[in-house]
Amino acid sequence: MDHTVDAFLEPGVLVRHPAEPGWGIGQVQSVDGARVTVNFEDAGKQVLDAREVRLTYLGPDPRGDGAGL
Repeated sequence: MDHTVDAFLEPGVLVRHPAEPGWGIGQVQSVDGARVTVNFEDAGKQVLDAREVRLTYLGPDPRGDGAGL
């Protein structure tokens, strides 16, 4: 397992959890080292270890209003 944290992980970006497709799209809320808090459409707020989970980057939040998911 690669123990680096993806550079794209920053508050506001949209991601998917590759092992949990039912969670829907998530928006990164915060990043503290490898600890990433993501608010998923269908699973709510999840705290993940980015060294263990490689989130799929979808891009910046196109709304740009900061409202989040």
